[in-house]
Amino acid sequence: MKTSSRKISDIARISTTPEKYSRLYSRILRHYNCTDILELGTSLGINAMYLAKAHDAGRVTTIEGSNETASIAKQLFDDNGIKNIEVIQGNIDQELPRFLDSIEKIDFAFIDANHRFEPTIRYVELILKKIHMNSILVLDDIHYSSEMERAWNVVQSHTEVYTSVDLYRCGLIFFNPSLTKQNAVLQF
Repeated sequence: MKTSSRKISDIARISTTPEKYSRLYSRILRHYNCTDILELGTSLGINAMYLAKAHDAGRVTTIEGSNETASIAKQLFDDNGIKNIEVIQGNIDQELPRFLDSIEKIDFAFIDANHRFEPTIRYVELILKKIHMNSILVLDDIHYSSEMERAWNVVQSHTEVYTSVDLYRCGLIFFNPSLTKQNAVLQF
């Protein structure tokens, strides 16, 4: 961004996950019965609401670096009566390890934060310590830049990954060894 000030409408236009993808993630959560959900990059909180609505028993933890944006998301959750979202405000590099130390597992992780190679790989490596064979990882904006494409290529070739699905905007990663070892590209 060229300025430190942004309009909410600009954030919504540029930084919000398109509805069809939020609906897809919600369907994935229901299908795989994911209840321990992590989101990196809350933005306005719209995607987090889709994740939270997938399961009443689900718990979404979302980490946002901007205090102002996180406050807007919290207000949105309160205004809509959504109680199963915890917002952690702070630098992901500091907050993610702390959060991961406090939990047993992650069923579903959505990474839409720092769109650079090194931080993305670092977040994935940290999250991999808490995944299980039925966990699902989603990397957003995998073709946003050459760094994100490189990160996507590294993640999908990780030894723990059995299947990856490139939907162009995002990539889905599956860790279940009963799946065929493959990298699929699908139009969505």
